[in-house]
Amino acid sequence: MYTIHFTFEEKEIQPVTVTSPDGDTLLEVAIKNDIHLHHNCGGVCACSTCQIYLEQGEEFVDEMTDKEEDFIDRARNPRLTSRLACQCLLNEGSGELSVMIPDQSGILGE
Repeated sequence: MYTIHFTFEEKEIQPVTVTSPDGDTLLEVAIKNDIHLHHNCGGVCACSTCQIYLEQGEEFVDEMTDKEEDFIDRARNPRLTSRLACQCLLNEGSGELSVMIPDQSGILGE
C-alpha cells in the first residue's frame, strides 16, 4: 500500500493524503480520490495536461519513457521533477510519495 501526499500550487486548495494499492497510476489515484487533475487525452500519454511535480518517491514508479519526456518538454512550466501522472504506475510494493499538482487554472480540460 502506498501513501501519497498531494499538494497544490493553487494555495487555496488544501493538501490531501490518500492511500492506494500498487498497480494504479497517479492519475487513477487522483481520480479515485476526487482530486481534480486535468487529463485531456484520457490518460494515454498523448498530451501534457496531467503534468505533476513528483517531489518524493520517484523510485516507486516506472521510469520516464522517451515519449513521456517529449510531452513533458511541451508542458506548462516544466521542472526537473515533472512527470505525467498517467505514466506514473505504482510499482509492486509500498512506500510514500509527495506530489504537487501545478496551477491548472489556465489549462483547458476536464
